[in-house]
Amino acid sequence: MQKIVVNETGGADQLHLVDFELGAPGAGEAQIKHTAIGLNFIDVYFRTGLYPAETPFTPGMEAAGIVEKVGEGVTNVKPGDRVVYCGAMGSYSTHRNIPADKLVPLPDGVSDDVAAASLLKGLTAHYLLFLTYQLKKGDAMFVQAAAGGVGSILCQWGKHLGGHVIGAVGSEEKMALAEANNCDVVINSSKDDFVEKVREATNGKGVRVVYDSLGKDTFERGLDCLQPHGLMVSYGNATGPVSIPDLGILARKGSLHVVRPMLGAYTSTYEELTNNAKALFEVIQNGVVKVNIGQKFALKDIAKAHNALENRETTGSTIILP
Repeated sequence: MQKIVVNETGGADQLHLVDFELGAPGAGEAQIKHTAIGLNFIDVYFRTGLYPAETPFTPGMEAAGIVEKVGEGVTNVKPGDRVVYCGAMGSYSTHRNIPADKLVPLPDGVSDDVAAASLLKGLTAHYLLFLTYQLKKGDAMFVQAAAGGVGSILCQWGKHLGGHVIGAVGSEEKMALAEANNCDVVINSSKDDFVEKVREATNGKGVRVVYDSLGKDTFERGLDCLQPHGLMVSYGNATGPVSIPDLGILARKGSLHVVRPMLGAYTSTYEELTNNAKALFEVIQNGVVKVNIGQKFALKDIAKAHNALENRETTGSTIILP
């Protein structure tokens, strides 16, 4: 058995592969053998210390695998079940014990790789489209990082719901990927002014909602993409955290709304988790959402995966193979 350990926060060189032994699962726990592990920006936030965690710790919030053992009182899964989870730190490992109420059984039509690549990102897209803001047919929406893991799912699902989807990417190479994600308009923000292009694509009106996972570098100009009373959804910090020292900016730009949601608030009960996951798996099985696994890394190469993610060298989702 092996796992990644961070002894002190910092760069990707702080990700250390170690051997370990794992005891039997406790009451309410299941022991999982991982088959595929998801890579997410939140893993970087914990590694760097942007999000605090007591060291040493094993990063990683998402994985799929096989149940090998269950502890006392576990009834929702059994040995041999294929399962997936997210929101429980410690997935950068070959095996782990985990509370069984974090586990979602996998339907036959969803592979382990797709599940590990999509659960956290897909549940994020679900709450963005249905819970943080209920997207309506005809709503214009603007998605930063439209070729990324969440962005890929968000654009496809938003288009299926009838949204007018405008996506921004950071390079010429990623434009075709965003187009494949069903964006009506794709903006290369490395060479074009995305505010100008969003206004142009909406006949000067702006969009009803902006989905911004980048943070510091794009947040304030993203407000200029909104219609009066529009909603800025800031759900990530890829370029640094956002602060609003002057709330009056929202009034001056059209009585705008801002929200900073996180997944845990929408999956706090097992019923919420499984119902939201069911909605995600249905659109995957029906072909509404196609999960693009752009790259795979071995667990021993986790530092390379983090560097690629931070340097915006990845497309779609990334999985780690234990």
